[in-house]
Parts: sequence; structure tokens; C-alpha cells
Amino acid sequence: MEPWWISLIKAAIIVNLVMVMFAYLTWLERKGLGRLQNRYGPNRAGPFGLLQPIADLVKLVRKEAFAPSSAIDAPYILAPIVSMFTALAAFSVIPWGSGWKIYHWHVTGEVVNVPISLLLIFALGSIGIYGFIVGGWASESKFSLLGSMRTCAQLVSYEVSLALSVLGVVILGRSLSLVDIVHRQGTTLPFVVPQFVGLLVFFFAGIAETSRAPFDLPEAEQELVAGYHTEYSGMRWGLFQTAEYINLITLSGLMVTLFGPFWFLLKLLGCLFVFIWLRATLPRLRYDQLMRFGWKVLLPVATVNALVTAIVVAAT
Repeated sequence: MEPWWISLIKAAIIVNLVMVMFAYLTWLERKGLGRLQNRYGPNRAGPFGLLQPIADLVKLVRKEAFAPSSAIDAPYILAPIVSMFTALAAFSVIPWGSGWKIYHWHVTGEVVNVPISLLLIFALGSIGIYGFIVGGWASESKFSLLGSMRTCAQLVSYEVSLALSVLGVVILGRSLSLVDIVHRQGTTLPFVVPQFVGLLVFFFAGIAETSRAPFDLPEAEQELVAGYHTEYSGMRWGLFQTAEYINLITLSGLMVTLFGPFWFLLKLLGCLFVFIWLRATLPRLRYDQLMRFGWKVLLPVATVNALVTAIVVAAT
């Protein structure tokens, strides 16, 4: 067992690495969208626009944080904090590697190793959804409330598909621990081979779960009214956006871990680029198309995949 102070140092390092990754993911996304859409993207703040995330942070910190006069104060203020906290906490159980020998200590590749780490990620994700929903409701705005209702309907439908898509991996790995699943893949084929269908379901459900284009109906940022965070500004709005991007990073890290944990960081960046690529090329779906795809396509496919995997494992 590691002493508590090593876990504390790892937690501080991981939090700062994820925050830096989030900041420059926004830069990478804007540069990538610019190239894919034949424009420049950020190129004024610093060389190649590399200081743009810092400029955005300064702008959000200095921007007035207004609130509707009828807003319910406590949940209105706490909602973005809850979303941000759960997004960061979920990354603590994802292993970055097998561990390292530093001086005479063996440092593991994750902040926390618990036997139910996969369930913990889904539990934290479910709690984080309350931040988005309560934020819209506490704003006392009809537009924000509509955004919260859309968020609830979309995330509930795709959360089930997301959970079922990893059930095959759990059956093959015979554990809910991400560390055990990684070790299991070291002795067999990477689970991307027998669970390719599960990977596809996880990928599409994950896009909707993180409200990324073309499933970004809870936000609809190109519209005049954005959704659940319409009545937020300044760093309160910034916390919601930070939580969204960190959830995207966590989801990509989880996908790499579950379906093939080799060259973690490189695969993580590859997954993030695909999310950006989809945003640049696909139009937003209608709401009925979004719900139909979740309930009538992903959910049945994930269920059949889990059943077939269980039958094959039981038979062998």
C-alpha cells in the first residue's frame, strides 16, 4: 500500500494535468475546426495562438457573474461546482500505466484503485448530471428549464446504452476494477477485438452523454438561447464548460482503458480528435432522431451484445 501522501501528490498532479489538457483541448479543437472548415482558428494570442486558453481564462474571471433576480440561490451557485467536482473525481480511478519505481517507493498508475472503479465512474457521472439539471431549474427561466428537461431525457436514454456497452468487457474481464481489466487484457487479446460492437455503442452513446455534436441538443450553442446554462455567465458558466470537456477526456480515457490499454496518452488524443472531427463535419440531429437512435438502435444492440458475450463466456 502507498502512504497517503503519495496518493495526495498524485491527485494534485493528475488534477493539474487534466486541467492543462482541458485548456489546450479547447485550443486544439478551435484550431482543428478551423483547418477542417478552411479558416485559421486562434492565431493572435501568443505564437500559433497558444496563449488563447489563458486569455479566455482571464476574460471569464473578469467577466461579471450576473444571476436572475428570481434564481434559487444555493442550488444555482452549487450546480456548476457539483458538475466540475464529479468530472474531476471520475478521472481519479483511470489507470495511466502499470506503475513506476521512484526511489524506494512503487507508485501505482492511478490515484485510487477500488474494486468497483467502473461503477464509481458511472455513479459520479450520474451525480454530475444533477448539476446540469438543477442549474437550469434553479435559474427560474423557461428556456433554462427546457434545456434541463432536454438534458435529462437525452442523458437518461444514453446512460443505459453506455452502461450496457461495457457489460461485455466486465464479463470478459471478470472484474469491475479498471486495473484488473487492464491486466486481463495483458494475458489475452485486447477487448476491442471481441467487443468491437460494444466499442461502437460506447462511442456513440458517449458522444450523446457528453452532449457533443451532433448530439448537443441540451446546449445548442449556435442558437440564440443555449439551454440549461442560459442564465449563467463568467466563471460559473466556465465551470459548466470545464466539466463538459473533462467528461470528454474521462470518457476517452475510459474507452482506451476498457477496449485496449496500450499507448494510453496517444490513443486518448486520437479519441479526442475524432470527437472534434465529428463536430466539424456533422449537422445537429433533430430531437426525435436523437431519442429514436438511443432507444431503438443503441439500447437493443448493447443488450444483444451483452447477452451474446455472456452466452459465449458461459459456454467456454
